[in-house]
Amino acid sequence: MREGGLSPRALVARVIVIVIFAIIALRLGYIQLVDDRYTELSDRNYLRNVVLYPPRGEIYDRNGELLAQNRLCYDVSIVRKDMPKSGFDTTRVSNLVGMSREALVKKIKQSPYRRESRLTRYPITVEQKLLLDEMNIGGFYTSQRTVRQYPRKIGGNLLGSINEVTKAKIEKDDSYSVGDYIGMEGLELAYESVLRGEKGLVLQDIYAPQAERNTILKEPVAGKSIVCTIDAELQQLAEELMQDKVGAVVAIEPSTGEILTMVSSPTFNPDELVIGRERGNNYAKEIQNPRMPLWNRAVKSRYPPGSTFKLVTGLIGMQEGVLRPHYMYSCNMGYHLGGEHIGCHEHRSPLGLHYAIATSCNAYFCYVFRNILENKREYEIAKDGFEAWRDYVLSFGFGRKLDSDFLGEGAGYVPTREFYDKRYRKSWNALTILSLSIGQGELGCTPLQMANLAAIVANRGYYYIPHIVKAIEGQDSLDRRFYEKQYTMVDAKHFEPIVEGMWRGVNVPGAGTSSRAYLPGWDVCGKTGTAQNPIGRDHSTFLSFAPKDNPRIAISVYVEHGGFGATTALPIASLLEELYLTDTITRPELVKQVKSLPYALPSRYIRKNDSAKK
Repeated sequence: MREGGLSPRALVARVIVIVIFAIIALRLGYIQLVDDRYTELSDRNYLRNVVLYPPRGEIYDRNGELLAQNRLCYDVSIVRKDMPKSGFDTTRVSNLVGMSREALVKKIKQSPYRRESRLTRYPITVEQKLLLDEMNIGGFYTSQRTVRQYPRKIGGNLLGSINEVTKAKIEKDDSYSVGDYIGMEGLELAYESVLRGEKGLVLQDIYAPQAERNTILKEPVAGKSIVCTIDAELQQLAEELMQDKVGAVVAIEPSTGEILTMVSSPTFNPDELVIGRERGNNYAKEIQNPRMPLWNRAVKSRYPPGSTFKLVTGLIGMQEGVLRPHYMYSCNMGYHLGGEHIGCHEHRSPLGLHYAIATSCNAYFCYVFRNILENKREYEIAKDGFEAWRDYVLSFGFGRKLDSDFLGEGAGYVPTREFYDKRYRKSWNALTILSLSIGQGELGCTPLQMANLAAIVANRGYYYIPHIVKAIEGQDSLDRRFYEKQYTMVDAKHFEPIVEGMWRGVNVPGAGTSSRAYLPGWDVCGKTGTAQNPIGRDHSTFLSFAPKDNPRIAISVYVEHGGFGATTALPIASLLEELYLTDTITRPELVKQVKSLPYALPSRYIRKNDSAKK
């Protein structure tokens, strides 16, 4: 060591110490000024982000009555770190939140120590939340949200339901996250983007006084309410009349295309499928029901239209020039030619178009159909005539989706030339497919398409695309496609004889099959249909509109295995027309009769362990 100075070793040691302290100082500065991880960890001890769920848009009927509204509830979450070290009354808490004590203890043990986690899948009620607050247990937090409520308990297939979003949906759409609710089927799904709203966010200081606890980072935006086209009273009656039956009812306002009622039977109570502990059990019950209440027959099922389709056959015949209203054809209990025979019921013969419609004569429309396909002035062979016939049918909205706002809409089926070429090895003609003339054979239509046919005839040749929503909050109008007339390939003048035949069938005593649909002063027009069914009793269908001029309602009723159209479907349609047109029912005995109709369900709709003998 030199006198008055430091030795080299001491100097090195001093430099090392200075460097170490400099590194520490720089690290502390970096942590304080640059790296916010530790700040975040500190903040997590008393700050939490809470999602603010927006109220879902409400759904009203066309008269302002609530069909779907919101009920306040609360999600429960836990942070294990904040729970009291001395423990708490786990039995009381488990009873309060609706889970077993064992499940509660297990959930707490498996939850992250510092991070918030959801305690229960299902929210608790306001009353339960207040009781939980009274216990004042650290580590338990609640966040407000709403769940659906359906006050009329009608329109299950129409409205749909709400459920928690799936992982698959979250992966496809990052605007959703775990715990969000989403529309399932029906209006709730079709208008999900309108009804759902936008989530908000609040920063919550758990140690601050209640009044100063929350800092709103983003306000939630409530979903937009919807006014749907449905008449709640009409929907209620239609569901009651269709109870214990299988089929569908669709009614349309011809002047707008607005759907007045849409019933698929059997249906379900939408309140039983709301978010909650019983939803799973209720949903399983409906899934296992062989009558398939979750399947919306009104827009998805494909049925043979039966005799209601004779209207289309007659219209095409007149447009093609092979039929005039005064043309007469004979019916000898049906159509007979060679080996072909299509039977018919007893009525006067020969007859013209008006009474062919009124009496629903099979033979008459067999003649018309053959004349269309075998029109030598227009077509070299019947197959060419068939293709022209098919184009006409498509213009009525059959064999394709109508482009309504209702998701899951079926297209029905209109066979093609290629289909018959394959089936009959190219050896077929008009006689081969004669059953199409009366709505049988391979022809398949949805009840929505059949109701739309009633609207087309009511409008004398055009329709508006059927739709289920009348107005959306904050929007001046709907999609423009709902305001555009869709024309068929048949001129308006040809519809008048068809309308006249439908009117006579209802209003001229003894003239036809639809006389039970008579409503004094309302000029109801109707057409019965009995669709043949190879596996059981025939299907019952009825197509109608009223009044004859400036019609207000067009309706189709289809009852599987209901027998004659005049027996089952007609009285249902007639009662619904009366309620809508007059706001009352003057035939309570008919209501009682419809509800008590002997109706034998086919075996495929009955569980093996079903005790009911309906």
